[in-house]
Amino acid sequence: MPRELRIGVIGTGGRGQLTRYAHQPENGVRLVAGVDINETALMEFKEKYGPDIFIAPDYRKILEKKDVDVVFITSPDFLHEEQAIAALESGKDVYIEKPMAITVEGCDKILEIAYNLKRKVFVGHNMRHNSCVKKMKELIDKGCIGEVTAAWCRHFVAYGGDAYFKDWHAERSKSTSLLLQKGAHDIDVLHWLCKGYTKRVIATGGLTVYDRIKDRHNPSERGDASWSLENWPPLSQKGLNPIIDVEDISMMLMNLDNGVFASYQQCHYTPDGWRNFTIIGTEGRIENFGNRPGESFVRLWNRRYGYNPYGDENHFIPQVEGGHGGSDPSIVNEFIDYVREGKKITTSAIAARYSVAAGCYAAQSLRQGNIPYDIPVVSKEIETYFSMDVIS
Repeated sequence: MPRELRIGVIGTGGRGQLTRYAHQPENGVRLVAGVDINETALMEFKEKYGPDIFIAPDYRKILEKKDVDVVFITSPDFLHEEQAIAALESGKDVYIEKPMAITVEGCDKILEIAYNLKRKVFVGHNMRHNSCVKKMKELIDKGCIGEVTAAWCRHFVAYGGDAYFKDWHAERSKSTSLLLQKGAHDIDVLHWLCKGYTKRVIATGGLTVYDRIKDRHNPSERGDASWSLENWPPLSQKGLNPIIDVEDISMMLMNLDNGVFASYQQCHYTPDGWRNFTIIGTEGRIENFGNRPGESFVRLWNRRYGYNPYGDENHFIPQVEGGHGGSDPSIVNEFIDYVREGKKITTSAIAARYSVAAGCYAAQSLRQGNIPYDIPVVSKEIETYFSMDVIS
């Protein structure tokens, strides 16, 4: 058996709960430390993993511990850059929940420091482990639609008013934009399926609904971001964040560096919640209907005719176990195998940086009169260093 892997968690509440899949004492992998500013989250973490586990409110305490090998960073987005850099400089490899950072400069700083220190950076783009997305990738790689030339994603965010407009997500200073925060997954999937990165972007959008709601919680209170079917219609929402300066509807157009054209559309007040990807090639197209395994299909059209809602092939996506349709345990296990045994990975720190870059520059475009922006590229040395670990 490989050496024991001892894991620390920065941000034990919220998204930090995915680290439960990493606690595998029977396989020599265990959570040994956790930090969070929320005392309740810390106590629950200690209760779950035993009285010997180390807990503290300050993330630096974990980085001082010699018995912590790697760190999960699952804190709010605006803390990722600072905490990832500190972890890398303390000699620890890192798992960073997406997005890697809330600025392109922040991502590049993380990559540069990891490159100089020869550390590993793994970003939690778990949509690459989603069964629907994997089926689409499989069909594309088999040549079922020929050469990919165009793609788009429509994201219907039914829970937008609950999850993104009652806490820090609603503030540009903490999230940059929901095109980045929420869109990072979708942009990454478009890049992955199309086998290229955005080189030029233009966008439009606005704050169209949630700025009209006057019921806001006190700045000293924590917003209740829990989901409820009763929070409908959108204008009946209550207890929104005191500051709301991000858009609730956004649309972006992307020119990829390999000639593919793509678009992404996001709305945070739809009644239904799901992602719809459409990928078109020189010999057909594919599209997903639903994105939850057990209730979703990927359909393929590769013959010429009129209207056919079911496609020439209709691939049912079976149910799988684990959070986010099985994506969470899958990506956690991939990270463990990567840092422990050096196995190749599906996710990519370079791709994560380019998804942030596309989201950031798209937000800038829509806020600056819809002007286009070119995406700055990563240096060849850094791209080569991180690409060596990724499955081609």
